[in-house]
Amino acid sequence: MGKLTKNQKLAAAKVDTAKSYPLTEAVELLKEITFTKFDASVDIDVRLGVDPRKANQMVRGVVSLPSGTGKEVRVLCLCTPDVEEAAKAAGADYVGLDEYIEKIKGGWTDIDIIITMPSIMGKLGALGRVLGPRGLMPNPKSGTVTMDIPKAVKEVKQGKIDFKVDKAGIVHASIGKSSFTPEAIIANVKEFMATIIKLKPTAAKGTYVKSVYLSSTMSRGIKVDPRTTEEI
Repeated sequence: MGKLTKNQKLAAAKVDTAKSYPLTEAVELLKEITFTKFDASVDIDVRLGVDPRKANQMVRGVVSLPSGTGKEVRVLCLCTPDVEEAAKAAGADYVGLDEYIEKIKGGWTDIDIIITMPSIMGKLGALGRVLGPRGLMPNPKSGTVTMDIPKAVKEVKQGKIDFKVDKAGIVHASIGKSSFTPEAIIANVKEFMATIIKLKPTAAKGTYVKSVYLSSTMSRGIKVDPRTTEEI
């Protein structure tokens, strides 16, 4: 543990908490202060000038990260037999219907995302108590309830993520790994921020993007100048 404390001190000395860093500088600094022995996640936290309690100020969407997420995403497709082969070919890890519904009822949730068809949503109502708290319930808004199952599977495997603002007005997302090149992380940040800005509610008043922070697993947050996330 002594070595970790030393690294934490080094990181603290390098990060000026009062400064808003240009995106390129922030990403390079983040890679410098990430000392984990594993491939740490790179996370972004965006504080928005919205009141999420009001339905007309909810910010929720999906984005396809150009550099991917770096994570192995385990996909379950709950679909009719005629779609099973196409779902498997697209890269789904688990494909089926009733047998998986029974497994989930029994508490099985060793998956990251569930993709299903509109005609099957009626069967999933009973699974709400298991899936809801884990954020696994399929939703048309996030593209996980669809008629084009193979396309949805491919998009998720290639780096499509969904996000929504929390009660405090903050959007959290994992947008890569510390092993990514700075260019790959920057490309993901810019795509993510561009999507956030497109989703600005018309009812939102004042400054929309209040702050942007980048961090990796166990690292401190680095404040990013929001204006530099929009530069091409």
